[in-house]
Amino acid sequence: MNDFFLLAKQELALVLIIFLLLIIKVGSKEWENPRVLGLINLLLLLNFATGFIYQQEGILFNEMFHTSKLIIIEKNILNAGTLIVSWLAVDWLKQQQHVIEFYVLLLTTLLGMQLMISAGNLLMFYLSLEMASIPLAALANFDLQKRQSAEAAMKFIISSAFSSGLLLFGISFIYGTTGTLVFTELPQQLQSTPLQLFALVLVMAGFAFKISVVPFHLWTADVYQGSPVAVTAYLSVVSKGAAVFAFINVLYTVLQPLAASWYPVICVLSVATMCIGNLFALKQTNIKRLLAFSSITQAGFILVGISGSSQTGMATVLYFVLVYLFSNLGIFTVVALVSAYTGKEEVADYKGFYGTNPVLSWVMALSIFSLAGIPPAAGFFGKFFLLMAGAGKGNYVLVVIAALNMIVSLYYYLLVVKTVFIDKHAQAPVDAIKVKSYPALALIICSAGVLTLGLASQVYEYIFSISQGM
Repeated sequence: MNDFFLLAKQELALVLIIFLLLIIKVGSKEWENPRVLGLINLLLLLNFATGFIYQQEGILFNEMFHTSKLIIIEKNILNAGTLIVSWLAVDWLKQQQHVIEFYVLLLTTLLGMQLMISAGNLLMFYLSLEMASIPLAALANFDLQKRQSAEAAMKFIISSAFSSGLLLFGISFIYGTTGTLVFTELPQQLQSTPLQLFALVLVMAGFAFKISVVPFHLWTADVYQGSPVAVTAYLSVVSKGAAVFAFINVLYTVLQPLAASWYPVICVLSVATMCIGNLFALKQTNIKRLLAFSSITQAGFILVGISGSSQTGMATVLYFVLVYLFSNLGIFTVVALVSAYTGKEEVADYKGFYGTNPVLSWVMALSIFSLAGIPPAAGFFGKFFLLMAGAGKGNYVLVVIAALNMIVSLYYYLLVVKTVFIDKHAQAPVDAIKVKSYPALALIICSAGVLTLGLASQVYEYIFSISQGM
């Protein structure tokens, strides 16, 4: 029983928070939004802190659930992302009627993601994936008064159901040809038979939907644009990060015997994702759609790192997701503030933004430089390590294509910087925004992360050291 409480402490902490919120909701007296938000953010901070105490490795429930130092740091990254999303969403949530319901859905998806990362059985993995996916559709539709939000939720649930069906179909073939669902037993049973290769294609297609890999990316821009900014931020960082962690775990452990088959597929998907994501991003006028195609392009770079199929590949992907978290949430915090106070979400709305909001403009620029891979921002080091991991297989063509795509992405990233700092608004720019405590904390944490992660080599070295036990 002691092992259970120690190994599953992060999941149990989330369950306790969810039950506490439900008790508050059904209580006799309705709590005011500021009080609820203050309590929830305190609980989320404590939940994040639990990931750094009593870090114990082990297995539970006949290998259905397992944890390690690598899994713990992956969960800590997801917890950090959720906490920052909660901070950036405070101003928007104060205007909402269903704050507790928002957090119940949000934490339920986070619980599903953590169980998915710790799954040691394909059935457990699939159930956790569904637990993480279904509440996200409700979150996408949280702006009930907006038709665009309802459309986003409909597109998300349809694409999610289709991808889950493909994934389950592939899992059924794997079970049918191996007779087991346990991660540790599957590698010995995989022999590259035609049916197993077909199952591999289905499983990879299911994951490709979750990570927004071309050609399974068609839902991403519409859902990002229609969802509330906080939900879009959560989808782009926490949800994508969890899917990447699960994907690389399945590829490097369960499907490692089929590496000769999935390696060329990863390379092709990576090239297509980077190129198409960049091309579509060039023409976007809505800031959330621009960040959606930016997210798709970043998924292509992540696939370059995954193609390394090594300890270096595991470490660089984990490090890049951490850098991407701070970079993306930095710009989303600014977008969330502008959206909450003005309702504006077009790139053109940011003309003259520097004149009225210089601090927010610099945070936005710093985050964009990191996403573009411009030194000394941490994003440069993240992408450099990804390219080095991809080069470990000797596939220099893939590395050159990735480097060229980094150059192409500079155009639309720097176009946003130009709009913010140089262009003049035809009428009046966005008024000066008073940044309150929680969003200010999010801006400080993200900016510090972007500036220090690239220079603090100990972070990457630690991730590399614990990835040995992958």
